[in-house]
Amino acid sequence: QLQLVESGGGLVQPGGTLRLSCAASGFGFGDYNIAWFRQTPGKEREGVSCISESGRHMNYADSVKGRATISRDNAKNTVYLQMNSLKAEDTAFYYCAADWAPYSSICALVPGRYLGWGQGTQVTVSS
Repeated sequence: QLQLVESGGGLVQPGGTLRLSCAASGFGFGDYNIAWFRQTPGKEREGVSCISESGRHMNYADSVKGRATISRDNAKNTVYLQMNSLKAEDTAFYYCAADWAPYSSICALVPGRYLGWGQGTQVTVSS
C-alpha cells in the first residue's frame, strides 16, 4: 500500500531555509514521479515542484523558481524539497504526492495526476 510521510516543516524566519522530506513506502518508488503541493485555508492546492521517476526532470512553480530545489534518493525512497529565502507567502501546509509514471520522462504539477498523498507538514514563515 502506497504510503508517503512528510517531515521537516516548522516555524522559520523570513529569509530562512527549510528542507522538507517525503519518505515513501509500500510501492515501487522508482516508477513514480513525486511532487510537492501546498495549500492554505480558503485557497486551492498549488503545485510547488515535481521530480520525474528518474530524477532527470524537475519542474518548479514560478512562485518558488530560483528558491527551491527538489531532489530524490531512490535508494532511500525519499524526495527532498530545499527552500531558501523563505517568504511569508510560503506559509502553507505542504504535501507530497506520487504519480505512477514508469514510462514518462517528465513530471507535471497537476494535482489530478497524483493518486497517493501524504498527510502533510506545516510550514510557517514568520518573524
